[in-house]
Amino acid sequence: MLIACLDLEGVLVPEVWINFALATGIEELKATTRDIPDYDVLMKQRLRILGDNKLTLPDIQNVIAEMKPLDGAREFLDWLKIKFQVVILSDTFYEFAAPLMAQLDYPTLFCHNLVYNSQGEITDYAIRLRDQKRKAVLAFKNLNFRVAAAGDSYNDTSMLAAADIGILFRPPQNVIDEFPQFPVTQNYDELKQQFLMAV
Repeated sequence: MLIACLDLEGVLVPEVWINFALATGIEELKATTRDIPDYDVLMKQRLRILGDNKLTLPDIQNVIAEMKPLDGAREFLDWLKIKFQVVILSDTFYEFAAPLMAQLDYPTLFCHNLVYNSQGEITDYAIRLRDQKRKAVLAFKNLNFRVAAAGDSYNDTSMLAAADIGILFRPPQNVIDEFPQFPVTQNYDELKQQFLMAV
């Protein structure tokens, strides 16, 4: 039995922080794990910017409420769920993901939580488990599943390396250059072919 593990942002939905950066005009918020490999450095930068600009969780959620999955993502996910068991492994937060999960017909999602006060000010973030993507893949393998995984960023590469099959989906050139061992796909048809090769 094979489990398909997918990153969320950049694979099925647009990047939340990039969309929020466009909505607010704050260029610094466009940074993602495609740019900054260290997730803690990235999140501390984001929280500082939010605080400096008096931006709250409801401000971000209002932008997310207008977001849609990437073109073809829902159809791809529906196809994948017929062929394999599917788990989304993401470094997003449950407080962000709910409306996007609804549009994807509620796939299983493992991610993190935000810490915020009654005014909606985000004060911290709670990582569910350090290096959770890789550890989830290893746990599935310990349960005697084969794992095929797809992602697009630095924070996906340990998951891809732990999987039986690791696939990059629309990655930036810097990730392609640093991780040439993973096949690169640029659309859902190519991604389907890679998953079928894993069977």
